[in-house]
Amino acid sequence: MSQQQLDNVVSPAQSLGALLSDAERCLNAAGIDQPALEAAWLLEHVLQLSPLMQRLNPERRMTNPECDRVRVLVARRANREPLQYLLGTQEFCGRDFRVTPSVLIPRPESELLVEEAIRRCAHNPSPAVVDVGTGSGCLAVSVALALPAVRVAAIDISPDALAVARANMAQHEVESRIECFLGDLLAPLSDEVWAYQADVILSNPPYIADRELPALQPEVRDFEPRLALAGGRDGMDVHRRLLQQAPAFLKPGGVLLMEVGMGQAAAVCLQAEASGWFRTASVLRDQGGIDRVVCFEKKEASAVRPAG
Repeated sequence: MSQQQLDNVVSPAQSLGALLSDAERCLNAAGIDQPALEAAWLLEHVLQLSPLMQRLNPERRMTNPECDRVRVLVARRANREPLQYLLGTQEFCGRDFRVTPSVLIPRPESELLVEEAIRRCAHNPSPAVVDVGTGSGCLAVSVALALPAVRVAAIDISPDALAVARANMAQHEVESRIECFLGDLLAPLSDEVWAYQADVILSNPPYIADRELPALQPEVRDFEPRLALAGGRDGMDVHRRLLQQAPAFLKPGGVLLMEVGMGQAAAVCLQAEASGWFRTASVLRDQGGIDRVVCFEKKEASAVRPAG
């Protein structure tokens, strides 16, 4: 966006109504789907004034610093930076979670992982759950809030992501029941402490095939962490690794829950069955009718081998 375009987004001492109209026009020109709504949310972020109050006070005069802050945010959004990163928050399971460009923005379909984990642990007096690739910590926090007696391990390879996760754990007051580990997949877990102890291992791993990354929406392709998106040649590299590693940490009868991309569920199920460690318990569909979460139970008779 040119400097002239930036200068046209807002001008000093505008009224709130004029500022809102200019912001909406700028976002609309940039191809944002809901320009009026997003403009109102950006103004709310700066002014701490709800969209309703904005409409009721269109003649309110804006200060120069307020206009400047709005101009910067609108320009960034027009450049297709995700709204969630600009606002610093995203709702998940009915709660607000902090998000930064270090973490994947939580999606509604990932709530299926939480719901199934809770269902599996509902009658367990002291369940143990492992969240692999915790990112913002939304899965770990949501499980901990629903299951007061749960012990949770949250793992991520990114120190910056773990910092965001820890902030969300503190915000929701569950940090004492979640232990964070830095490292790749299940490697950071101690064999002495966690071997055959997990009732549920859940993960929203990267599942976008490398060749599909360039076609993603700019918000995703250009701003969300590639580490949380790119799943290798066919998008299932991490799923295969988790299928190898999980048996060494799951109890017999324990469950591995993984989110998958469109069209991947059948292939991941075949690999799980072929491993000899798992049976497919169910495949859960999201609201769009897409097979989104695969649920594998560790066979009772399996002789657990070291993680691969």
